[in-house]
Amino acid sequence: MNDTILADALPTALDGQPGITILSLDCFDTLLWRDTHAPSDVFRALGSPVLQQRIWAEQRARTAAAVRARRNEVGIAEIYAQLLPNATPAERAAMVAAELAAEAAHCFAFLPTVELMRAARARGLGIIVISDTYLDAAQLGALISDSAGADVRALIDRIFCSSEYGLSKGEGLIGDVIKELGVRADTVLHIGDNRAADLVAGRAAGVRALHLKQFTATTEQRLRLEAATSAMIHAGAASNRNSQPHRAALSIAEPGIDDAAERLGFTAIGPVLHGFARWLAREADALRTASAGQVHTLFLMRDGYLPRLVFDAIEPNATTHAIEISRFTATAASFATEADVLRYLDAETTTPARVILAQLLFEPQEIAVMLRALPERNSHAALVRTIRAGPRMTRVLARSRACAERLIGYLRTTIAPAPGDTLMLVDLGYNGSVQNQIDPLLRRALSVTVAGRYLLLREQDISGFDKAGFIGADNYDANTLDAMCGNVAVLEQVCTAAQGSVVDYTADGVPVRAVNAIKGGQSAVRDAIQRGAVHFAQVADRPIVRSAPPADPDARRSAAVATLARLMFLPMPEELAVLDNFQHDVNLGVGDTVPLFDSAVAQRGLRRRGLFYMRGEERMYLPAELNGEGLAVKLTLLAHKRFGLALKYADFIDRTITLPVLIADGRTVETGTVTATPTHDGYYIAPIPIDDCRFSIGLQFGRLYEWLQVESAVFMPVDRFLSDQQRAGLEEVAGVPTLEGMEQTAAHLYRCEDAGAFMMIPPPPRRDARAMMLAVVFRPIAARADAPVRPAQSAEQVR
Repeated sequence: MNDTILADALPTALDGQPGITILSLDCFDTLLWRDTHAPSDVFRALGSPVLQQRIWAEQRARTAAAVRARRNEVGIAEIYAQLLPNATPAERAAMVAAELAAEAAHCFAFLPTVELMRAARARGLGIIVISDTYLDAAQLGALISDSAGADVRALIDRIFCSSEYGLSKGEGLIGDVIKELGVRADTVLHIGDNRAADLVAGRAAGVRALHLKQFTATTEQRLRLEAATSAMIHAGAASNRNSQPHRAALSIAEPGIDDAAERLGFTAIGPVLHGFARWLAREADALRTASAGQVHTLFLMRDGYLPRLVFDAIEPNATTHAIEISRFTATAASFATEADVLRYLDAETTTPARVILAQLLFEPQEIAVMLRALPERNSHAALVRTIRAGPRMTRVLARSRACAERLIGYLRTTIAPAPGDTLMLVDLGYNGSVQNQIDPLLRRALSVTVAGRYLLLREQDISGFDKAGFIGADNYDANTLDAMCGNVAVLEQVCTAAQGSVVDYTADGVPVRAVNAIKGGQSAVRDAIQRGAVHFAQVADRPIVRSAPPADPDARRSAAVATLARLMFLPMPEELAVLDNFQHDVNLGVGDTVPLFDSAVAQRGLRRRGLFYMRGEERMYLPAELNGEGLAVKLTLLAHKRFGLALKYADFIDRTITLPVLIADGRTVETGTVTATPTHDGYYIAPIPIDDCRFSIGLQFGRLYEWLQVESAVFMPVDRFLSDQQRAGLEEVAGVPTLEGMEQTAAHLYRCEDAGAFMMIPPPPRRDARAMMLAVVFRPIAARADAPVRPAQSAEQVR
């Protein structure tokens, strides 16, 4: 017999159950659900200090009841007697009322359960609720009415609470209820979400019982990780920041989604963009109230593609436009004066010259000529001089004015704004760069007001423009915004349209697009993700039955932040399988792409540099590379980014290895030691200076180990090794070792025959005047029994 029922099957649970006269339901997480992760999260509404005190008080009350009355169940009055030992009865009653009000604000009836109750009523069945709770029947009935509505409460004939009977369902409450009702046990069907308390205890009492399986194990883990992420992101926030209003929709629809990409869209992208869309609708209403003209809702392509689909799904009567203004075209149209050009050049000192010249609208043959003339050193300064020389600056300004005219013509053709209208530019964010470039042009050319509304906004200067972010500085500090902006590319790639980025406009207002650099396979996966996100928006609110609107309309913001941050920093393996091989196109008009993540590169980087390998890497979703490296590493990265911790490599060093070495210059051989420091997963790195490539280095591993792994031995310039922008493989030369008394038994695995065994690595040919070093990464496997024991050095000694 199947003893489990899924949420979407609840309305038909009575089918195939002949002889039932009473439908018995658990209350919490069966009839009433909370929009938070855990029941105790509701206590946050009582105030930050009370939260933990309320939990402790319940623990003390249960201990006292067990000792004094040999019962495990307590009432809420007993809990508040422990919480407020010196308060008056009136003060305690006020606090109890406050908790019940908080519960009512965060509870809702689960629609499939309500539909089951209505089906039971239509069959003439009685309906009861049996709940393990510290509330009494009157309090629980009032809570159901206050949160779900009087009509839902009216469906229930009687309520039975463990606090009034002094025993839980697992201790026999269901059997006592059956006796009190005077009915045959096998005519009762009991359904609840707790397998032990509802299914096992129900069958022990003789009733027919079903276990409501809310979520799969994977979903439970994902929600648990979202709650953990939320705790870190919202650390110190007094308000309820562990909201999960998407739980009900996940329970109903996720089990029916077989495609992994669509499931990713439904479970992770959908809740984020649904919250964003709800916020956008409120922002548009506010702009209409403040504007004398029409408000045009313009989703900037390409990243605004999926946000628009989600918005249209929840606001089907609203008029929106897909507007193709890229960072490239907005910048190209913004050069009204030479000062504008120079300001752009000042901000692009690390951008490749070919990208800069393309942005300034030079033709390919012009770019080729200028690139050939640039010196290797101080090339940016030379580039600026080249652009300012002769007629080139005049050419840039003229082409920019022409581009601006074409862009404005495109807007007139597409939306025909009237003077005094408001253009609400919608984008993912995160600096509002398009608005920064185009805002003055739009106001000047069209006599309109411009308002930018972004999913994620972290302005890098005070622009003075009308900007707001669903996730922005009004609600989150700079460290949190920085942490999320650093990985926003994963969201960009699933939100974008399957087309090339706009690079120009024709004279009659048609966008001219670059060739789409993304492969068709990625586009197909992205389409499935987008279907899932839109599906979520369509069903997100359906399972929720409330007597009034949510008390906190911004709860979806904190839930969206937790969901997005969890995807960014603690992605699930099946999510990464969907995103594997995704490329990110940099959208600068040059068709460049970079991988979102590369786990193989990450593993090498971790072994060679620990988490600091991420500095200087071009890939756009680096936390995803930590899958398989353990939760501790992932949480370390999240904490480091979320709190802006000023940690250095030396702070991660809690032990070192003193490695004996031989230093040979072809005439003499000297002995010495180097200090190897830990990186990751038991590996160490030994950096050994070799000056101008005169020295061969012998690593006397046999003195310390019988077995070890050698991950790598590479030469590189000292300044590259010490750079914050060190990048794997950049300016590296692989060492070619010879073995003396060492045997390689497998890839990277070596056995040292005796204490005299060593690995000799000759220097590479000298390339330039920079000082060089050898970096050897190894992992001890088996220490030599008679190896010298040396005390570990502190981080200060290492420095």
